[in-house]
Amino acid sequence: MKAHTRLVLSFLIASAAPLMAACARQPAPSPRPLKVEVVPVLMKDVPVVSEWIGTLDGSVNAEIRPKVEGYVLRQLYREGQLVRRNDPLFEIDSRQFAAALEQARGTLAQAEAQLAKASKDVERFTPLAEQRAVSRQELDNALASERDARGGLAAARAAEEQAELNLQWTKVRSPIDGIVGIAVKQVGDLVNTQTAMTTVSTVDPIRVSFSISELEYMARAEYIRRGYATNQRGPAFTLELILGDGTVYPEKSQTAVVDREVNTKTGTLTAKALFPNPHDTLRPGQYARVRAAFTVLGGALVVPERAVTELQGSARVAVAGSDGKADIRSVELGPHAGDLWVVTSGLRAGENVIVSGLQHVRSGMPIAVTRPAPAPAKPLPATEALR
Repeated sequence: MKAHTRLVLSFLIASAAPLMAACARQPAPSPRPLKVEVVPVLMKDVPVVSEWIGTLDGSVNAEIRPKVEGYVLRQLYREGQLVRRNDPLFEIDSRQFAAALEQARGTLAQAEAQLAKASKDVERFTPLAEQRAVSRQELDNALASERDARGGLAAARAAEEQAELNLQWTKVRSPIDGIVGIAVKQVGDLVNTQTAMTTVSTVDPIRVSFSISELEYMARAEYIRRGYATNQRGPAFTLELILGDGTVYPEKSQTAVVDREVNTKTGTLTAKALFPNPHDTLRPGQYARVRAAFTVLGGALVVPERAVTELQGSARVAVAGSDGKADIRSVELGPHAGDLWVVTSGLRAGENVIVSGLQHVRSGMPIAVTRPAPAPAKPLPATEALR
């Protein structure tokens, strides 16, 4: 029985050996191609854009302080509203100033009466002195009294005018058109000429302040100088404003004003620009990016920014080869324009770069292009103002 079992096992092993050898000689199945999306490398004119972080502020900011001392009786405006020049903002207790005005008017009436009497004395003494009916000394005294009365009248008039101004200043008014802020002082507070009560800011146009480095200034000095010039060619460049939510503000600024000196501590120059703000959308204190396009790169190769990956400081792009395989290449990047990168070396126009599934793509991996990726959503910066 044991001999029979050994014979059967030997027969089965001998029969399976050729089958196992045949299986070993069969090639492993090839991996399934990775589905990817591609876009072509485009050649186009790309504006060279510079950007800075800016802070918005009113083109004019008036800190409202009273010109007289007293208690605040009323707040005459709604906080945050648009006010016009000379609109009343606060009212200060005016009783003491009304009394001072009445007193000044009484003093003025006395001065007018004294001048009238002195003038009559001079008028009466002049012919008598010629007739030697009165002494010359008496005439001189009358003339001196008249001059003193005229001086007293001028001082009384000035005091009345000052008292009248003080009474008018109990109505604290806005010196400019603009948006008025939240009140710092409330009804019942004692205020004086050193007290800040609120602030009014002119926000149309609104001012944007930003800093540029000394090297940037030297590189753009020609354009900045042209921005100061007023000629028929118009502005040298246009400034755009990118708000905090990433939207481009529709209004543009034509020129920037650059400060006279470089800050020795930071190595930067302060620049300011005015942007129209007809709907009062922008407010002081906001942050925004200021963008300017000075020159244009002609015939530059561009790829979407999502096609570029960075590894240890170098940029890489995955190219869909004509053989159906991926090719990972190192590229040199130029300036950034919208959501596109300018590629200065490593690619050719018309090649297809992969924009999806890059974390799974390896060099030499078979790929299958499914459909083109959507076109870039961000437009390139406007260049119509470039010269």
